[in-house]
Formats: sequence, structure tokens, C-alpha cells
Amino acid sequence: MRTAALIVAAGRGTRAGGGLPKQWRPLKGKRVIDWTLKAFRDAGIETIVLVLSPEDPSAWDSFTGESDLLLTSGGAERAISVQNGLKALQQHNQSCTARPGEEEITKVLIHDAARPCTSQGLIAAVIAALDHGPAAAPALAVTDALWTGAEGQVTGTRDRNGLFGAQTPQGFQLGAILQAHASHPGGAADDVEVARDAGLEVAIIAGDPDNIKITRPEDFARAARILETEDNMDIRPDIRLGNGYDVHRFGPGDSVILCGVEIPHDRSLQGHSDADVGMHAVTDAIYGALARGDIGQHFPPSDPQWKGAASEIFLAHAADLAREMGFQISNVDCTLVCEYPKIGPHAAAMQAEMARILQIDATRVSIKATTSERLGFTGRSEGIASLATAALVKP
Repeated sequence: MRTAALIVAAGRGTRAGGGLPKQWRPLKGKRVIDWTLKAFRDAGIETIVLVLSPEDPSAWDSFTGESDLLLTSGGAERAISVQNGLKALQQHNQSCTARPGEEEITKVLIHDAARPCTSQGLIAAVIAALDHGPAAAPALAVTDALWTGAEGQVTGTRDRNGLFGAQTPQGFQLGAILQAHASHPGGAADDVEVARDAGLEVAIIAGDPDNIKITRPEDFARAARILETEDNMDIRPDIRLGNGYDVHRFGPGDSVILCGVEIPHDRSLQGHSDADVGMHAVTDAIYGALARGDIGQHFPPSDPQWKGAASEIFLAHAADLAREMGFQISNVDCTLVCEYPKIGPHAAAMQAEMARILQIDATRVSIKATTSERLGFTGRSEGIASLATAALVKP
């Protein structure tokens, strides 16, 4: 089921000052409407109906040609603007039938252009609620005391229990809200009122205090602070986690190489390279965090040049690739699963060797071991397994 957004931007209100309708006023380097559109685009909404006033020719010109926008004219009242936007969606759906494979829009989010700080999470919550009913809308429970007043004096109080402050986007099944608007006489405060007058149940979704509607001049400064916080979140460090797993069987020999350290043993691990199962797992963990495949893709076992190769080559390549992509290796954690040889006496040397190859401090390398309680192939001492996790950070 596809979801579209219908953004009402035909209002002429100038209470917010500046001599322009508030949706065209500048806000943190853009127009208010540009931030509103960004919120829905970032949330993955691919079709947006933008309802504009016929008195804003420059606005029409600025949006013409944007492939995800359907432009339509607003009316003298908000309800008429919404109806025009719904009709544009209906016509869009009718045109979809002529395009095989294109899914019709079944859900619509009706939103005020003057709410530029709507979060992706709130949009997603409204869409999800429409899977269980015909309508849903965000709201904040009233927590302040409520008074009535006249001529600057308090004249009474009102019970705040069960009262909510409405927000947008208000979400609806498209067919249901089309029918509700078609039969409504007009004069509704918002689309929830239209829906309820038509007998539709409307679910209340927890609203967001930052989802403010710009109404007064001071609201621009508050909106800018909210958007500044969101921008700072967008530039937070890129943190990646990857995991690796490797297994090698035992064969003839007198030692094993684990995490770069040779340990005397009555058998050796078998593999195309030196069969360093611990180093292989850590290497794959780094490749995984980078989404760059595994050792076999970078060093194919079918290539004879890697026969018997030291696994240090593979690990160093993964570490170099991470640095080339702008990441720092924050830490690695490697667990070796075997009955024998005993790892504890060699763990410090392994830690130091892995740190040297990775070019990080040894305190950021963890080497530990466990047995499988004599269960499975490791319990039968048929081979050694290793699990590893790597954390990468791009500042």
C-alpha cells in the first residue's frame, strides 16, 4: 500500500510577520515549505500533493518540474484546499491504471505547510496506525491548567482531563477521507473533525512537542533551534559494526597459528593460507562493517598466489581499506572456540600482534577463548572455530 502526503500551503495568514505568508518566509537558509517537504521526502514519501494559492505564481514556478510533486490550486477555505488535493490524488490513481505495475495510493497524510519540524518517526507512526483503522492523528495531552478569561481577567477554569492539542500529519485511508469530505457541509476545524462527522474512528498517536506550527514571529526562532538539533544529529559519527566467523579443521602438523602467534601442538590447522582462524574471523568482521564482502572476494582461494599466505596480509588489507574509506577501527573482539591448545598463556602475545597489524592500541583488541563442553566438532577436537566483532567509526 502506497502512502502520499497532501501539504496545504495555500493560506494567506501573515500573523507570523514578515509581510509574506509564513510558508514562504525564510527559515535557517531555506523557506519554511522547503523544510516541510524535506521531512516527508526523508521519510520515504514518494508522492506529495502541494496545494498552492493561485496568488503565488512564483511558488508554482519554483516547484514546476519536480517529479514527486503534484501541484493543485487551493480554495478560499482550508477544507476546499484539502478537497482539491484529494481530487488530485484520485486523478493520479486513475492514471496509475494505465501504467502496469504501478501501485495505487491508498493512504494519505494531510499536513500543514507551517509545521516544518515534523519527525520521520512521527510520520512513520501515523502510517503504521493506518494498518489498523481508517484514520489516525498525532496529539499532545493537555497538561497545563485551563482558564477562561475576559478583559485581561481570569473568569473561570476548565477540566483538562481528556483534552488534547491536535497536530498534523493527520492520516487517512484515501477512499474514506474522500467520501467524508464529499459529504461534509464545511466549517470543520481540521480533517479529523471531517472524518468523525462521517462516522470514522480516529486513533490518537502520541504527538511530538517539537512538531510546532509556526504562528507567531517568535516561532521562527524556536523552529530554527529544533532544526539545528536535527542537523547536528545528521552529522553524528558514522558507527559500523561487523561480525566474522571462520572454521578450520585439524590435520597433520606440529603447531597452529592463531591471531598471528605460532603455538606448538600435535596437529596443525588446514587451509588454503596459513589457516589462522582467529585472524580470518577478525578480517571478515572488518569487511562486514564496511559492507565489502569477505576474504574470499578479496583473496580468492582459487588464486594460487595465496597458497600458504600469511593471514597478516588479509588483515592488513582490511584495516587499510577501512582507513581509505575514512573509518577508524575502534575495537575488535575475537573469541576462539577449541578444547586444545589452551589459549590463555598466549592471549597477551596475540593481542599485541593483532594490534600491531591493525595499527591500533592493544587495549582495543580483545582475545579470549572458550570450549564447547566437548560438544560438536570443536568438542571432539576436530578443528577450531572463531567468532569476531569489529567496531568502526567515521568521525
